[in-house]
Amino acid sequence: MSLSRRGLLGLAGAMGTTGAVGAMGTAAGTAAEAAGRVRTGFEQLAADGYRLLAGLRVGVVTNPTGITADARHLVDVLHADERVDLVAVFGPEHGFRGTAQAGGSEGRAQDPATGLPVYDTYGKSGQALADVFTAAGVDTVLFDIQDVGARFYTYIWTLYDCMRAAAAAGKPVVVLDRPNPMGGRRALGPVLERPYASFVGREPIALAHGMTAAELARLFNGEFLTGRPVRLETVRMSGWRRESFFGETGLPWVPPSPNMPTPDTALAYAGTCLFEGTNLSEGRGTTTPFELVGAEGIDRRWAEAANALELPGVWFREAWFTPTFSKFAGRTCGGVRILVHDREAFDPVRAGIGLLVTARRTWSGFAWRSDHWIDRLTGSDRVRRLVDAGAGVEEIAADWAAGLARFSAVRESYLLYP
Repeated sequence: MSLSRRGLLGLAGAMGTTGAVGAMGTAAGTAAEAAGRVRTGFEQLAADGYRLLAGLRVGVVTNPTGITADARHLVDVLHADERVDLVAVFGPEHGFRGTAQAGGSEGRAQDPATGLPVYDTYGKSGQALADVFTAAGVDTVLFDIQDVGARFYTYIWTLYDCMRAAAAAGKPVVVLDRPNPMGGRRALGPVLERPYASFVGREPIALAHGMTAAELARLFNGEFLTGRPVRLETVRMSGWRRESFFGETGLPWVPPSPNMPTPDTALAYAGTCLFEGTNLSEGRGTTTPFELVGAEGIDRRWAEAANALELPGVWFREAWFTPTFSKFAGRTCGGVRILVHDREAFDPVRAGIGLLVTARRTWSGFAWRSDHWIDRLTGSDRVRRLVDAGAGVEEIAADWAAGLARFSAVRESYLLYP
């Protein structure tokens, strides 16, 4: 994308809105779009006077990313509005306030700002989660969390689990949409095989799904919750288009998790998070997690081999770093820094595969995690076995092409934006 096109893209947002909330807030939406800014699902809900929540006791699943365009948290806004009866907050992985590291949460608490009870959903699903909703006394479950577009980012599976639990408890779900920071032009990478399902992938979707939370909710309900679908409402954004990256939305970025500091992190994450399945550092404990990857003992040969692949849209720079926590804490690592120079051409999944292939070829210390976590991340054992067999990027990508094509065809039916 040229610089001139990037500068103009935000001004070319679609006018009006459709979906569960219809054409609400059209005048305000048109003004926001003319200013080059996307209006989130929450803004659309508020512009409609919270019609979908009228007369209902509301519980909201959210975290620090659930903010307004002027950076107020939606829990504070909803609690202060007499038109909404907000009675509970539900926190995902990392917690409602986002203080916990990967694989952790904040537990049961009371929100000091509003006095509302905060329930921990992390690690809960099925009837156990349905019981939490029942105990909280909610009539409807509202979801508003910023996703980053990768199958193994757990917030989309929190959404999925909440939908299943709400269906079991007889409660509707309302999903407030936000942009996919990677854009949404296409799906990328391997599709999960069900024997490898876990909380980093409950159902067979592509590694980089190219969808928003509301679109995923529609797909989950239509494809995977067919035996017991939830009563689902989705509140669309206005002004967002599939080719838009986060910097073009005009919205403030709040890190969705402690190691997702910028939209650039999100752009690389779908590929470099694969290194969680190896003995290499994925950059946790540095200021640029998932943009730095490496290990103690790696030298410049890795960056040279990765650049020799000539993958589109990205350069790999030799880098050195010392993580403050996680793998190799306090020890100097050699590795690569990912520099995306053409976001439209960049394929993060192929870049991640390219780095796995070249790391194994150039560093004798390369190893998979002993629990084969890489299989959960990629969605099967096929990527691991192909890398071990010496396959290259194109051969590995060809192996997942048929499954990706099938998913992409199904995905089309659930998209909400041009």
